[in-house]
Amino acid sequence: MNNITFANPEFFWLLLVIPALAAWYYYKRKDQMATLKVSSVNGFKVTPSLLARLKPLLFVLRMLALTAIIVALARPQSTDVTNKTRKSRGIDIVMAVDVSGSMLARDLKPNRLVALKAVASEFVSDRPNDRIGIVVYASEAYTKTPVTSDKAVVLDAIKSIKYDNVLQDGTAIGVGLATAINRIKDSDAKSKVIILLTDGVNNSGFIDPRMAAEIAKEFGIKVYTIGIGTNGMAEFPVSVSPNGQFNYQMMKVEIDEGLMQEIAKTTDGVYFRATDNKSLEKIYDEIDELETSEVEELRFMNYDDKFRSLVILSFILLGIELILRKTLYRSFI
Repeated sequence: MNNITFANPEFFWLLLVIPALAAWYYYKRKDQMATLKVSSVNGFKVTPSLLARLKPLLFVLRMLALTAIIVALARPQSTDVTNKTRKSRGIDIVMAVDVSGSMLARDLKPNRLVALKAVASEFVSDRPNDRIGIVVYASEAYTKTPVTSDKAVVLDAIKSIKYDNVLQDGTAIGVGLATAINRIKDSDAKSKVIILLTDGVNNSGFIDPRMAAEIAKEFGIKVYTIGIGTNGMAEFPVSVSPNGQFNYQMMKVEIDEGLMQEIAKTTDGVYFRATDNKSLEKIYDEIDELETSEVEELRFMNYDDKFRSLVILSFILLGIELILRKTLYRSFI
């Protein structure tokens, strides 16, 4: 009965007639039987027969039939619902990720880069209707994956991000932003967004980050900037031991927040600061809420009327009542 609905539930008001008829029947029950007036009943057996006791069954059958007809009038239906989602022009997003050596700092657990990858993967999984691309940068930049709707490809690209010798160490924020712009500038999406993350200051590259921000503005691209790193000191990798393990040392965290705020303001974006794992998760949740996609849901309803069986049941009950009335109870006194 979980999938049963009623097309005309207003007919259920007729069920109020049932208790009224029952009350009337009870009130008039003595008038339903023939009576004989005699001066004394001493010579009669006063115990009613089984047939007399069962006579109210005729009324019960009629009330059940009436109830079945009322429920049939309400048109019970089973409903099969099919949902299909059709998206309108969604959002194209490029995540520009700093992969310089400082991203191995341990102020986020287990380190900044691993924490970012976990949060970014969840962000991608929560946006099934958008296209997403990945750009990584240090002193230079390259596209890890172009803007695509294939989330499996994007998630695999995020998983494979790591600190290596492919890019020379350094932080070229302008180059990273320009590369992300180049991947998204020709998009026809209703909204174009870049999420630019860094943990340091712009110290390399040949493109001025402010100039890159102006270019993003010209193309209608909104840039959300994230500075990742705790306030104060953090454990930074400073060298590599003979066994290949990094050696860490406490150093001051330096993030060019003024530059990141300026980039965000120029492009109508927002600057965020992630000082720990929890705040980083919250930042991506906020961006997820700020950038929503318009999704159109198409719902197809298939109704199957179930009233026929109730109508048949009512006729059967009325038939039984009629047969009993015309046979067993025809000459009953």
